[in-house]
Amino acid sequence: MSSITANLQAVRQRIEAATRAAGRPADSVRLVAVSKTFASAAVREAAKAGQRDFGENYVTEGVDKIRELRTLGLAWHYIGPVQSNKTRLIAEHFEWVHSIDREKIAARLSQARGTEQTELQVCIQVNVSGEGSKSGVSPENLRTLAQQVSRLPRLKLRGLMTIPEPTSDENLQRSRFAQLRALRDDLRGEGLALDTLSMGMSADMDAAIAEGATMVRVGTAIFGERKS
Repeated sequence: MSSITANLQAVRQRIEAATRAAGRPADSVRLVAVSKTFASAAVREAAKAGQRDFGENYVTEGVDKIRELRTLGLAWHYIGPVQSNKTRLIAEHFEWVHSIDREKIAARLSQARGTEQTELQVCIQVNVSGEGSKSGVSPENLRTLAQQVSRLPRLKLRGLMTIPEPTSDENLQRSRFAQLRALRDDLRGEGLALDTLSMGMSADMDAAIAEGATMVRVGTAIFGERKS
């Protein structure tokens, strides 16, 4: 068994244990394997082990992999900051975008998504910890942005994403994820049919699952430490 296959198995077992502890079915959490900086061969190995969803942070690198691995039938998620000059490439090649934080970016993705393509599945990134260095809309401005995004054609607003500050304090981890869940629930109460909470990575996915994550974005625990 290869190291990637073994790591995937361990991550899936960890997800299963976390969902069981939270009283949730194991299939309620979708695993996105974050393959940024790793070669296509690593993605092929993970796909051979049954992994279907992959996340990329860098547009050119991600598009190259998507083109090379097109025959594998994978689902590609863009999870990095979205630059205006990259929106067309993202809209043309990815199925999901997790990191919308401005109406301008959402509008450009909407315009660039081909009418022959299925709707681009999108999440709004929320800066729940208020870090100046982090992307994401503030919780105070989320409602306005969510209403704007929900009205755009060729986009389907599915939910919210966050990357809170790194911490080993599980109580703080859970409070940040609980905040995102509460924001999602508030928007649901206003009539937005949101079903996705993209939160939790290698170091904190157990806390995220306990607070309702439906997608976890895991890279290091699957592919190992990145070289860049």
